[in-house]
Amino acid sequence: CYPLAHGTGYMERRCLIWAGVLPVEMHSAARSSALDLTLLDSRDFAPVGYQRINKRTGKVVEWGDIVKGYEYKKGEYVALSEEDFRQANVKASQTIEITSFTSAADIAPEYYENPYYLVPTKGGEKGYALLRETLLRTGKVAVGSIVMRGRQHFGVIGADKPVLLFNTLRFAAELRSLADLEVVARALKAANVAPKEVAMAEKLLEEMSAPWRPDKYHDTYREDLMRRIKEKVRKHQTHVLTPTEKTPTEGNQSAQVIDLMSVLKKSLESRSAGAKSAATSRSSSGRRRRS
Repeated sequence: CYPLAHGTGYMERRCLIWAGVLPVEMHSAARSSALDLTLLDSRDFAPVGYQRINKRTGKVVEWGDIVKGYEYKKGEYVALSEEDFRQANVKASQTIEITSFTSAADIAPEYYENPYYLVPTKGGEKGYALLRETLLRTGKVAVGSIVMRGRQHFGVIGADKPVLLFNTLRFAAELRSLADLEVVARALKAANVAPKEVAMAEKLLEEMSAPWRPDKYHDTYREDLMRRIKEKVRKHQTHVLTPTEKTPTEGNQSAQVIDLMSVLKKSLESRSAGAKSAATSRSSSGRRRRS
């Protein structure tokens, strides 16, 4: 944002809009693909409820008797009330406070968490359109913070074509250090990777490259499970459990070491053979049409 003292007119109005209040509604841009399943008693298929059990007495605890506590040492807790949570965020509000702008390319993928669409409300259309257009043209994102569901989040506002998109980000302290994983970044020579193997892998990557089409990818596990559910309903098997099948123990390659070089060669050969076959087919078809 340009300082107000450094110009007048359009730049000044832009600052006033960005520094002021831009009313928007926040809508989750993601939805869970998990099925909403209920726990049942296998003897009579009655729903099984969740019980809050006192681990010392074994008795059920009512919601009104439950408080949240932080275990500061083994077996010792500090009890926290709703007032403690409220006072910890005296400045918290349903406002995304923009603190800076940065390049979207500078944010590593592991920081991204949950996306939300920001939709302008009455009176905020002009400022919304201006911010969206400016972010689109510059490739920048706005960095800000908000408190949701009793917890502070920080994230970035970016322009996703017709709408603004707010992505919450993980804090740096929430990410594990690579040192915890004991990952050793070995050089190519130390890993016995030959230059021709890199060249072959690059060639395969180029041949398999395609435009990003997210609609081509589906949650096939969920689709297959829903197919089984619908089939059970169709056959009136609503209270019948499918018997467990034996898992094959042979042919499991999870513990085998795969020669990546041979896999690359086979993949390139099969793709080349397929391309030649298609070309031959087109050529033969062309000759038949001419004759």
